[in-house]
Amino acid sequence: MRGLWFIVARALHVLAVVVWIGGVAAVTTVVLPTMRRLDSNEQKLWLFEQVESRFRPQARLAWLVVGLTGLYMLYALGAWGRFIDARYWWMHAMVALWVVFGLMLFIVEPLVVGPRLQRKLKSEPGKAVARIEKLHWLLLVLSLCVISAAVAGAYGWLG
Repeated sequence: MRGLWFIVARALHVLAVVVWIGGVAAVTTVVLPTMRRLDSNEQKLWLFEQVESRFRPQARLAWLVVGLTGLYMLYALGAWGRFIDARYWWMHAMVALWVVFGLMLFIVEPLVVGPRLQRKLKSEPGKAVARIEKLHWLLLVLSLCVISAAVAGAYGWLG
């Protein structure tokens, strides 16, 4: 039975990563370039608010599922010791990425960046969208590197 729960946890983990990082990819490669091409500042702000208000709850839920299933898998495998073994650096990368996104989703964006960004989107939408786009590209590339390393590491290719 424990093996079944591990399979369920891994499947949920992967699905949540797909939803979370897939959403980041869609916003980065589709929504933000579309925003950049809009003529009206009002349209840019409207599109940003529409996408953000729909994606943020999904991203937060996916982030939470990734964390909970990751913890369960660590427990089930008795893999806590891997965090003191340099061969498992990719596990540190996964946790670091998860923490960075958690800070962004729950603290930085709603409390710090969000209010400033709203003002910038109204006053200097071109600059605001360019900054958002750069940050999203950085986070997307970093995420894809970490995912690749995690898959390779899980199959023993990195250690």
